[in-house]
Amino acid sequence: MSLLIALDAMGGDAAPAMVVDGAALALAADPELRFVLFGDEARLRPLLARHPGLRAVAEVVHTPDAVAADAKPSLALRQGRTSSMRLAIDAVKDGRVAAAVSAGNTGALMAMAKVVLRTLPGIDRPAICGVFPSRSRPVVILDLGANVACDAPTLVQFAVMGTVFARAILGIEQPTIGLLNVGTEELKGDDVVRAAAAMLKASPPPIRFGGFIEGTDLVEGSVDVVVTDGFTGNVALKIAEGVARMFRDSLKEAFTSSLRGRLGYLVAKPALVALRERFDPRRHNGAMFLGLNGVVVKSHGGTDALGFSHAIKVAADLVRQGTNARITEEMRAVRHALEPASRAAVS
Repeated sequence: MSLLIALDAMGGDAAPAMVVDGAALALAADPELRFVLFGDEARLRPLLARHPGLRAVAEVVHTPDAVAADAKPSLALRQGRTSSMRLAIDAVKDGRVAAAVSAGNTGALMAMAKVVLRTLPGIDRPAICGVFPSRSRPVVILDLGANVACDAPTLVQFAVMGTVFARAILGIEQPTIGLLNVGTEELKGDDVVRAAAAMLKASPPPIRFGGFIEGTDLVEGSVDVVVTDGFTGNVALKIAEGVARMFRDSLKEAFTSSLRGRLGYLVAKPALVALRERFDPRRHNGAMFLGLNGVVVKSHGGTDALGFSHAIKVAADLVRQGTNARITEEMRAVRHALEPASRAAVS
């Protein structure tokens, strides 16, 4: 059964070529996909001509405007009604497409998606949810920057959404949740995380609360879902990306700075290739705005075609797994258990 996805063809550092090439890769892996590309038709048509298979299943909708990478979200919201980003989101709201994918301005995308799509029943705030590679397994983490500060009930909502995401995308039947904190002891942290912990302990299945975790647990993979506020989550994400780049560049320098290093690279090349593929950020690309009444996936702005194709795959998986319906259903299931703890948290 075909699945129609809207693409913001002008979003991303290397758009629109990266978007078109990424869509072609996604189609090769999943022939049931169909696309509506919103963007500059004069630039898109020649790019599509290089991919006859994609051209046959893709519609181009010309849009005169695009949201700049450095545009303020409030300005983009007011002035970007005819932008490729806004029209892709509008297509989700109108039911014309099943999902939208963009590598454009994150703040603008979140602002537009929240205003146009609104939130699901039982969800107060949407969260940016992504996947981290770890020592033992991939780890879901949210929020990655949509909400700088959160109260306890909001963190619990994130836990429910993260649980559904882990099942839908990673195939984990009973994900374990950890609250990111400054220590694992029950008395550690501020009132918000302690109240959220109490509420999660009182929540019925499928919530499986594993307690507090520390920053090292992100790379150890001690839990399946890491819940935190957007400020902390975004800082953790940027630190992880920075450390990965530093390690990559340092390793490259070590292997190219001398004849001995180059010889060592030849010996270690198979292991290094396997390591690179395992931790390749492109293979974990695609963060969903969970909690919205529609599927919108944010691709990293600096990714290439392979990375963008993975963001499209995330969108397709979320739609096929009925993620939003499952979030609504599971929020309804835990809401009764949350109410007493919610009243206690704010009293």
